Amino acid sequence: MNITSQIKQPIQSEMELFEKKFYESMTSKVALLNRITYYIVNRKGKQMRPMFVFLTAKMLNDGAVNERTYRGASVIELIHTATLVHDDVVDDSNRRRGFFSINALWKNKIAVLVGDYLLSKGLLLSIDHGDFDLLKIISVAVREMSEGELLQIEKARRLDIVEDIYYEIIRKKTATLIASCCALGAKSVIEDAVQVENMRKFGELIGMAFQIKDDLFDYTEDAIGKPTGIDIKEQKMTLPLIYVLNHCTPKEKSWLINSIKNHNKDKKRVKEVIAFVKNNNGLQYAEQKMLEFQQEALQLLQMYPDSEYKDALILMVNYVIERKI
Repeated sequence: MNITSQIKQPIQSEMELFEKKFYESMTSKVALLNRITYYIVNRKGKQMRPMFVFLTAKMLNDGAVNERTYRGASVIELIHTATLVHDDVVDDSNRRRGFFSINALWKNKIAVLVGDYLLSKGLLLSIDHGDFDLLKIISVAVREMSEGELLQIEKARRLDIVEDIYYEIIRKKTATLIASCCALGAKSVIEDAVQVENMRKFGELIGMAFQIKDDLFDYTEDAIGKPTGIDIKEQKMTLPLIYVLNHCTPKEKSWLINSIKNHNKDKKRVKEVIAFVKNNNGLQYAEQKMLEFQQEALQLLQMYPDSEYKDALILMVNYVIERKI
């Protein structure tokens, strides 16, 4: 049994029911929209986000979930899907998980409108059922994701990024959504603000480790669905590169910055940058930081009684940093 199936095992029936509810939450009277949402549902990824919602809720509530948990999982997946559809337009990307993206098949205008539609469906799902506490958690995540993306763009223009700013970018861009999944799962079943905050922090730490792992893929030859050196070509400042920039000679630093700014489309130069980062401990440093976030997340779980849901969350934390894709 592969690791994602193992993680899913304690929430198998919830995930099956969730898929039905998720598809229903997207339906529309417009045939074109239904065609597109059907396409989206049939090309789903690993569904890590709803898994976090259900595992957190079941760990905190003696293995029980409720309708609010399903709505929370649906809202987070609707909003996550909306951001992916919009991201593909922004990045002018024609593929998503090996399939054609919405903008590749139906053009940018329709893709933007579909993203807006999914976002509104997510918000209305909460409003229609009076889940204002859940809506607040999600709205904060959407705001932070937008800020994180814009902060990254702003810094890519100037290449003046330090480690603290990098953490701020990935916390907002990636970690905030996983944090909101865990907070949502908790909030759907309990009122205890301390526990909800604990779970939010747990999700944030996993999200940080997840993004650093993604950054490390840029320097490896593994088949991960993203070509090596793509972050450098896009002038994205990732942790291995930031560490090396801050620990090399002024001459080397100016060569690195010049390479990223002016030669990022030159394959040979990009390879030289990758080799330089590897030879100057950039990957080792990033791996060490990723493991620190992972250990902190595991420590937060220690205070909860043993259960199959807690075990699945531990598996999930380890999977995040051991994954090959």
